[in-house]
Amino acid sequence: MKKSFHCPYRQSTLLQQALAPDKMRIAFLLGAGCPVSVRIPDSAGTKPLIQDIRGLTEIVKNELIQSAKHQGNFAALMQRFIGGSPKNPTLEDILTHIRALQDVVREGAIDGLDIAALRALDAEICDITTREVGVPLPESITPYHQLATWIRGIHRAHPIEVFTPNYDLLIEQALEAYKVPYFDGFIGAKQAFFDLTSMENESLPPRWARLWKVHGSVNWWRTSNDEVVRREGRFAGDRQMIYPSHLKYDQSRRMPYLAMLDRLRAFLGRGQAVLVTCGYSFADQHLNEVILHGLRSNPNAICFGLLYGPRSGYADALTRARAHPNLSLLAADGAVLGTIERDWRSEEQADHPFHETCVVSKDVAEDSGSASKKCQFQLGDFKYLGDFLAQQLSHTDDNFVTQHAT
Repeated sequence: MKKSFHCPYRQSTLLQQALAPDKMRIAFLLGAGCPVSVRIPDSAGTKPLIQDIRGLTEIVKNELIQSAKHQGNFAALMQRFIGGSPKNPTLEDILTHIRALQDVVREGAIDGLDIAALRALDAEICDITTREVGVPLPESITPYHQLATWIRGIHRAHPIEVFTPNYDLLIEQALEAYKVPYFDGFIGAKQAFFDLTSMENESLPPRWARLWKVHGSVNWWRTSNDEVVRREGRFAGDRQMIYPSHLKYDQSRRMPYLAMLDRLRAFLGRGQAVLVTCGYSFADQHLNEVILHGLRSNPNAICFGLLYGPRSGYADALTRARAHPNLSLLAADGAVLGTIERDWRSEEQADHPFHETCVVSKDVAEDSGSASKKCQFQLGDFKYLGDFLAQQLSHTDDNFVTQHAT
């Protein structure tokens, strides 16, 4: 029986077609893999501008282990993960556990950890994380700049929406550098305040992008008066709002995060909607629940999940895509399209306009030990997605889209 394949060139063109109409509702979800694709000089050559969640976790662990003030309490905390799940907790798992303990410890202590020790660990982890992710975006052209240019360059009937679970300020820096107006749920300048009414009833023009930070941000703070504000720097009594262990909080503390998720739910829930994810591994169950519910309830919505590397690293996501025909997962070595998983077709199309931008032919090792040329899909790397968006802007020929659709 002849083996069937998906065509990476065709899928690149279909994605381009989905992003082209000016009346289409379009959103991007930028995951933790996006800042990793931005490389900066290092003594060994280059390094990621911001580490992924595993890299950030190692930085946090190393600093706390070496801290005279926190090492004992951190060791006691990490002891609680031994023999349990997850086996290798990330920064977010650790924060979730600390905050859960804060909710139950009250005036007592658990494994020697009282409320003061837990709050100090929480604040120190947030401080380390802020230092690592609160970095300036390079002035050279990055994928963030290319996305900002693309948002600014195409006049649309509906605003472009950008969702991100990242705490960094990279997308804000890019939008501001290229003078792209945006609304993020906060109103004001010196101490911008979160305003739910404006989010629900906003009537800004479509040229204003919408930015929704579903896991908070390094410049979000809950004040001693229990207000949520956006500003630089901590004041006395502030609690930094990164990573929403929101299911542990009361309704008032959950609101900023839930309001952001509601925007994603609303985006997918009506009309023709295209969600493009990049740098997102589909490992966040809260986000997955919203995305998959939206795709199930609205057959006119579609999600293009652009995955970095081979699809073998995304077992859970592949399982979900096989059950959701409007969830398309495109990895380096193959895709799940319309619930059908296949390798990419190996034939190179060197004259295709998306060759080298979206698709490249590489030598891949076979089980026999030999190597053969196979097509690799590259848009799971944010760097290439930025080039893809820039290329879309550079083409003004209306026939470009249709000429290469087959």
